[in-house]
Amino acid sequence: MTLEKLIVVTGKPGIFKINSQTKVGLLVESLTDNKKFPIHNIHNVSSLNDIAIYTDEDEVPLRTIFKTIYDKEKGKKTISHKESKAVLIDFFTEILPNYDVERVYASNIKKIVQWYNLLVDAKFDFSSLEQKESSEEEE
Repeated sequence: MTLEKLIVVTGKPGIFKINSQTKVGLLVESLTDNKKFPIHNIHNVSSLNDIAIYTDEDEVPLRTIFKTIYDKEKGKKTISHKESKAVLIDFFTEILPNYDVERVYASNIKKIVQWYNLLVDAKFDFSSLEQKESSEEEE
């Protein structure tokens, strides 16, 4: 399972793994309950690999943030996404101190924390993120 094969769908909670492509969309599997169902072309879909977070200088890929959290938590789950806004912001400031506070909201941080914990529960291989980053630096 790679980050390129993982998506989030607007209006549907959780993370989904792409199993196959159909004429009218994608066949996906939920990471939380392993249920399979189609996602049609009318849904807004984002690959976790393509999501980035605004900083004061540039954008930081979500995979880099996941890797930072993974290293900080030593591979274990992090705080709950249900924590207070202040706790979430303090946590994210430790992870990415220069994030753009004007464009990154507490709701964005909540999603990132929730997605990270879902990936930990799904036994995602975070070391694959490190390999991806080093291969991009070589290009």
